[in-house]
Amino acid sequence: MALFGDKKNKPPKITNPIDPKWAKSTSGTFNRLLSFDPESANIRDVGGVYIVWHGGVKPAWVYVGETPNLARSINELLDNDDVTQFEINGKLYISWSPVLEDYRRGVVLYLTQTLKPEVENPRAPKEESDTTYLIPVLLPGEEPKEQPD
Repeated sequence: MALFGDKKNKPPKITNPIDPKWAKSTSGTFNRLLSFDPESANIRDVGGVYIVWHGGVKPAWVYVGETPNLARSINELLDNDDVTQFEINGKLYISWSPVLEDYRRGVVLYLTQTLKPEVENPRAPKEESDTTYLIPVLLPGEEPKEQPD
């Protein structure tokens, strides 16, 4: 049996969020989207899930996606006016996690349903299916809760 079930049985419900270890800069802060160079981060041909948000007076989640090539997708975000327009609301930040391909859509589904990003990702799943199920994860900056003994 695989970690998340097998093809005959529905996978078990994951209730405790998993820490995806969201990427940060070498200084330990989250990367600013508009000044970020994906090529220097060594994420070309690395697949995973990525998330964009803005700070400011009313911080908000802006975009969530999954990709087989994080560098390419982040470069595409830099050219996406629907996303970059939120820079005026407060600095735009980006983070990513190298989530395995089989689990990416479930993580994106969870993040999309939970955060309701400002910019809709037309390729993001809208609901659970036989192949896509919610996979809860901690958000960037969120610390894992201590488990009672």
